[in-house]
Amino acid sequence: MLGSIMRGFSAVVLLTALTTHATAQGAADWPNKTVRLIVNFGPGGSADNTARPFAERLSKSLGQQFVIENRGGASGALGLEAVMKAAPDGYTFGITPSLSLVILPHLRKTPYDPLKDLVPVSIMTDGTLVFAVHPSLPVKSVPEFIDYAKKNPGKLSWGTAGVGSFGHIMAEAVKSAAGLDILHVPYRGGGESLADFLAGVVQIHADPNTMPHIAAGKANLLAVLDRNRHPDYPKVPLLKEILPEIDYIVWFGVMAPPGTPAPIAKKFAEAIAKIAKEPDLEPILRKAALAPFGSTPEEMADSIKKDHAKFGALIKKLDVKAE
Repeated sequence: MLGSIMRGFSAVVLLTALTTHATAQGAADWPNKTVRLIVNFGPGGSADNTARPFAERLSKSLGQQFVIENRGGASGALGLEAVMKAAPDGYTFGITPSLSLVILPHLRKTPYDPLKDLVPVSIMTDGTLVFAVHPSLPVKSVPEFIDYAKKNPGKLSWGTAGVGSFGHIMAEAVKSAAGLDILHVPYRGGGESLADFLAGVVQIHADPNTMPHIAAGKANLLAVLDRNRHPDYPKVPLLKEILPEIDYIVWFGVMAPPGTPAPIAKKFAEAIAKIAKEPDLEPILRKAALAPFGSTPEEMADSIKKDHAKFGALIKKLDVKAE
């Protein structure tokens, strides 16, 4: 009897060792074919602006093509659902703004549980939200904007990347803090909302992709939402300097299908962290109001958990509803 138990135990140990060895070998060999990166918002948005320079450098550094597939809709939920359902073989990943993980699930039922159904890989970039207005508005500061909005209730529109986007939360926070009547206009992504903002269809925009148009005079920057003032606009205040209750960080990162081997996720994260330190990447990202980051899977998991709780409380306080 004891001999049978020992033989069974030895078989389990051997199987575990073989599985561990095979996983390690798979990670060592990864990638050996094209890697698909599903960006859960459309072209021209900040998730896309994060993905493209990294994908180009990943292809060079890892010797295989990293191909971007934009799959927008439902504030990023459709793209992440596709990632969740993909084979966990290390050849499909999702690139998402944190909003799809830490805000959207508090507003409506999503096909994934952000804390359980996806594997964190790495935070790639931080993003700067901009409080920008169309040049047609006769305002040069946040106080002037608040005064103008109060004198014109219901006449201003705030375009965002969608329900549950950071721009949406920022819009509701500004409206609540300053007591304003402004229409929220959700789009399928930041690229679409930016196009209408530049055309004057909506007068307010917060997505990081607005930044390149400020220097060209197509948008007026009133404030930024970030860790620090933007180096290119040091005289422009942080929004929290005027409205102290509005203070949070935007980030963009990589998630993998459930069951993706940890060694592959770790190797991918290490490649991202290495690229994030390349000196030529920072100025490219800065033009799109982004900054390179590069975290470990464990650090990303911790950020998701903390931000999920933080935004849950904020959404409840603001009484934000899915529209």
